[in-house]
This record gives sequence, structure tokens and C-alpha cells, in this order.
Amino acid sequence: MDFPAELKYTKDHEWVRVDGGTGVVGITEYAQGELGDVVFVELPAVGTKLQQGKQFGTIEAVKTVSDLFAPMSGEIVEINEALKDSPEVVNKEPYGAGWMVKVKIADASELGSLLDAAKYREMVGK
Repeated sequence: MDFPAELKYTKDHEWVRVDGGTGVVGITEYAQGELGDVVFVELPAVGTKLQQGKQFGTIEAVKTVSDLFAPMSGEIVEINEALKDSPEVVNKEPYGAGWMVKVKIADASELGSLLDAAKYREMVGK
């Protein structure tokens, strides 16, 4: 199972890759594996304000529907439109083409509360 070291992780199984003042957000390989085959991803519109730890969307798999939680506060500047037609890419490339939203980070200090790869691996027991 892959836990890229350059990412930060939430206890709710989202990841964030920081690129300057923007955070790219998705779900972890562990999360997609637990969900099973992803069939639908519901994301908010560009311009939506996120609050750290609060729900910002849902992901639907064959087995279940799960909420998505914001790793940090900020404003959505881009959503992954490709997921509308091909949600299964989340299963195939959770850390690449399966990203969900790009967020203009409001408070970079919030990133300090996230887990590094080693702590996330320990949390999921892998």
C-alpha cells in the first residue's frame, strides 16, 4: 500500500499535496480500497469556501456512501471535472488523476495538525 511521503493526511483518509498556496486534495489508497468500486463523486462548485474538518462532498461506491472532509480551510479554485464521467479513476490513481479539488489555502498553519505518511500508516495499521 502506498503512502507518499510528500503528502499530508487526515484521520478521515483524505490527503493534501501542497503546491505554493494551493492544496490538491483526494482520498488515500487505503480509503479507496475500503470503499470498493467508486461509482460517483459529488463535489462542490468552484468558489465554495471550505472549513477544516467539515464535510465538502461525498463519494459513492458500490458498497457505501462516504463523506469527504476538508484537510484545511480555504476556497475551491478547481474541481476534477473528469471524475463526473470517470469516477473509477479514484480507484486506479488515488494520488494522481483521482484528485478531487484544488483549494486556495486560507491558513497554512492548519496543515500542522495533519498526519505525515508514517503517522497515517501507523493509524491504518499498514
